[in-house]
Amino acid sequence: MRFRPCIDLHDGKVKQIVGSTLSDSGGLETNFVAENDSDYFAELYRKYNLPGGHVIMLGKGNETAAKKALNAYPGGLQVGGGLNDCNGREFLDAGASHLIFTSYIVADGVLHFDRLKKLVAVYGRERIVLDLSCRKKDDGKYYVVSNRWQTFTDVEVNLSTLDMLSEYADEFLIHAVDVEGKQCGIDEELLSIIGKHDNIAVSYAGGIKSFSDIEKIDVAGNGRIDFTIGSALDIFGGPLSFKEVVEFTERRLR
Repeated sequence: MRFRPCIDLHDGKVKQIVGSTLSDSGGLETNFVAENDSDYFAELYRKYNLPGGHVIMLGKGNETAAKKALNAYPGGLQVGGGLNDCNGREFLDAGASHLIFTSYIVADGVLHFDRLKKLVAVYGRERIVLDLSCRKKDDGKYYVVSNRWQTFTDVEVNLSTLDMLSEYADEFLIHAVDVEGKQCGIDEELLSIIGKHDNIAVSYAGGIKSFSDIEKIDVAGNGRIDFTIGSALDIFGGPLSFKEVVEFTERRLR
């Protein structure tokens, strides 16, 4: 289990938002807007030796800020948000270790295997992270959401899907969108699903508010699930000490 820090970018600024409120129609709920630029946080993560963090571009106008973070921590950060088979190379050249994909592979709500294969051909499987962030539907099942988490796809998040898609990626990133940014506790039901997967690395994000939540993630994945914390960290205005989270995770790894 590793702590994967994050840098969420909206309108070129580092922010923490309530994920379920992202849309084109307004109504965005913002928990935190940083005074510092993206490279400040990248340098902080580099100082504490926290590779594998996620730089997420939420909408247009974030490319410069993303590259600024990548330049500050070469090889230490992954990047995603609006990437496809054509525009990822510039972010790898800027220092990204991996490229994170969602909407490109699930355009029109369905999974496009031809696009997955093209990504592997262009960038290499070892550079690809598939974002399977999801929400629960009325049928009680979790489905991948795209377009800033507003559009349901027909891709169910289950063990079969994870096993199948692991052939095309180096890692998975999974936000529990319905609790993302709310500091209301983790989605234990979703964790029970992804905790059974052991082919490739999985990072979970959403709702973490305490060290008890981190312990539950550790147990659910038998130490295999990494985790991301955003709004709950003190560096983003929350109650959890960033340094204590780092120390807590290091003790777990010993």
